[in-house]
Amino acid sequence: MQFVLAVVDAQSVAGAARRLGVNHATVLRRIAAFEKRVGTQVFQRSPQGYAVRPDRLRLIAAMHEVGHAMASVEQLARGLEAPLSGRVRITSTDTLCQCLLPDILLDLRHQAPDLKLSLIASNAHLDLARLEAEITLRPALELPEALTGETPVNMRFATYCAIGSEPAGWLGLDGTLRRSRPNFWLERNVGKQGMTVSADSFLVHRELAAKGIGKAVLPCFIAQSDPRLRLVQSDQPDDLMVPLWVACHEELATVPRLHRVRRLLYDALSRSEDLLAGQI
Repeated sequence: MQFVLAVVDAQSVAGAARRLGVNHATVLRRIAAFEKRVGTQVFQRSPQGYAVRPDRLRLIAAMHEVGHAMASVEQLARGLEAPLSGRVRITSTDTLCQCLLPDILLDLRHQAPDLKLSLIASNAHLDLARLEAEITLRPALELPEALTGETPVNMRFATYCAIGSEPAGWLGLDGTLRRSRPNFWLERNVGKQGMTVSADSFLVHRELAAKGIGKAVLPCFIAQSDPRLRLVQSDQPDDLMVPLWVACHEELATVPRLHRVRRLLYDALSRSEDLLAGQI
């Protein structure tokens, strides 16, 4: 098919031979083999050369489509194997940016030393449609509209308080965290009247809890290793788990560079499954 299209595009056998870097006889032999295989004659032979038969123009158009598709496949394949380079902006929560992603990005830098990474810490959902970031790592029950992604792991939450204290009150969630699953649990089981102090960050919650100000529902992976905190067995949420998504805007989903980075992040989070589930 490549030889047939070369003759069509060059409008001569000799021109196709020069374009493909082969001799005249090779072009003729390949055309004959193609016509034999598909069971139809594509060209009219004459002393003036090879001309496409008028009733074969639709066949040539279909062959061009296949040729373009194959070129796209080759381009994507080269992109998947080429060294990762360029800048990728990743956004996530302050908790994940400070307590989980540094180790993951260190490993990513070893795998792709030419990759430039920008990490944007924010508990608000950035507008990926405005290219504030290309990839987001977010704990959420479901993705917002126009985002696509996968959830390799779940984050587990539990109740903690300062060692040596028996606080009566609870720490509430504020700002964008009011839409989180832990806050839904707090509102349903504690109520606003039982919350003494609120904050819009789990890292702030951890510090407030460590000072003995109140009990806090925290991600297990940032609380269980903190020597200042203890698990409150009597006030545990029932298997409070939140999916952790690796996502991007749906229009960027097929960009090879971003697809590869998302896959590396997905694999790294999968290896942190026990940590995020509170089993380490």
